Amino acid sequence: MTKLSVNINKFGTLRNSRGGNNPDVVKAAVDAQEFGADGVTVHPRPDERHIRYSDVYAIKKIITTEFNIEGNSQEQKFVDLVLDVKPTQVTLVPDALGQITSNHGWDTIRHKNYLLDIVGVFKKAGIRVSLFVDPVVAMVEGAAETGTDRIELYTEAYAHGYHADPAAAIAPYHQAALRAHELGLGLNAGHDLDLHNLQFFARHIPHLNEVSIGHALICDAIYLGYENTIQLYKRQLQ
Repeated sequence: MTKLSVNINKFGTLRNSRGGNNPDVVKAAVDAQEFGADGVTVHPRPDERHIRYSDVYAIKKIITTEFNIEGNSQEQKFVDLVLDVKPTQVTLVPDALGQITSNHGWDTIRHKNYLLDIVGVFKKAGIRVSLFVDPVVAMVEGAAETGTDRIELYTEAYAHGYHADPAAAIAPYHQAALRAHELGLGLNAGHDLDLHNLQFFARHIPHLNEVSIGHALICDAIYLGYENTIQLYKRQLQ
């Protein structure tokens, strides 16, 4: 079954808006795994506007499920953090400085040489590497040439197109998933997946290893409860 990794960034956003330690981000990670999540994802940014670097170290001490750290590997501070913490997986995202949220995947052809080098750095440390890419076959093929273990398909376009035409929205993702499997790449997905569109996505994307979901899941948890929401998302993946 496809694994669910819960992105807990929004707990950090809420905590930082008021100061103090409420909600407790580390407890949010512990609770996620106790409530059935298969992994925990964090995406620290240079301004630490949600997840702080200190949170990452604290979570690493208690995590028993998979730990996925997302971020921009062009920031040396991020590279140093990942190499020090040694999570299960690092997901490399081409964010610009100050970007509110991730909004595009890597151009794996244009940045091939850079990605070859940085993927090698993390793999040498024993960390599984995933590259954030758009659902374009050429980008998947380019990713395979970098030596990455997995790709994460950026699913915002699917989410936006799902209600108008699910079949059209899923088509490029299906093609990208098939090509990734042919090339021996593991497959993750994330961004704007929710309780409305997740089941259709999971049923139509072959060889899907993992989805990473944060914003929608935490929003649902406000109304439905954190434990119940994690279980509802897990059911969509069955």
